[in-house]
Amino acid sequence: MSAPNSHDQNFKNLILDYPRQALEFFAPDEAMHIDESVRITPIRQEQLKNRLGDRFHELDVPLLVEWPDGRREALLFVLEEKSDPARFSIHRLGHYCLDLAELCKTDRVVPVVVFLRGDARIRKRLELGSENHAFLSFRYLFCILDEMPAEQFRDSDNIVARLNLPNMAYVRQAAVDVFAWAFQGLLELEPDMEKRLKYMDFIDIYSRLTDNERELFAEQYPQEKQTMMTWSERVRSEGVQQGMHQGELAVLIRQLTRRFGPLDPVTDERLRKAKSVELEQWAENILDARTLEDVFSEK
Repeated sequence: MSAPNSHDQNFKNLILDYPRQALEFFAPDEAMHIDESVRITPIRQEQLKNRLGDRFHELDVPLLVEWPDGRREALLFVLEEKSDPARFSIHRLGHYCLDLAELCKTDRVVPVVVFLRGDARIRKRLELGSENHAFLSFRYLFCILDEMPAEQFRDSDNIVARLNLPNMAYVRQAAVDVFAWAFQGLLELEPDMEKRLKYMDFIDIYSRLTDNERELFAEQYPQEKQTMMTWSERVRSEGVQQGMHQGELAVLIRQLTRRFGPLDPVTDERLRKAKSVELEQWAENILDARTLEDVFSEK
């Protein structure tokens, strides 16, 4: 299995791949009225970074929720993941939400923080003022994963919940079962093979099974284990094929450059988009070709 880039990046990918399910799981009260007609789009982070400068939190995920028929004004969700509660700052989150509201010209902002684990130091409310008045009151929705019982979500039809089963609360003796429930959810709820491969790693990263637990999983869930082995073999096979393709491409580019000089952008793009069978044919054509056009001619 591949190593995680970071908890932040893992959850950012999860939210961007499954925005509707993420809102339903991490912010259920606010997501109650988000039906299938609603459009959910991530706000381009490059745009925010340019406008907000160094204050922009690269790993926050702002999602714009829009009702096409105009029944409700758009909502802006700001989702943030925190693996280390001690590093969370309610002041920084409040500052960011105010900046984002001003930038997007809206007061309908819903901040949501996902904590991998709870901590008594987590501050959930901010009041700015004096003994006489509160001039600014700020709070946010939060989800503390390791305080949620995994058993309660074992059969959930929400893929974000199923993938996060290993992050929830359960006794260590149930680790193998929780791993299996998450993997079964991936099989049931995600038809796309590329995403299946991607989130098989997500489950593995957060399950942290020992070698003995992996052996127990193979014994108790042989069908699931076989499926995982088949997927892993596919990843290795595709990696080998991709490596061979890149090698063929590099050789052909080098040959064409030596024979005809630097390649123009159109030719370079055509080569990089070509399939292996085309690269092989062009590599044969170069032996008799007098011009670059001859290389790509059909014989």
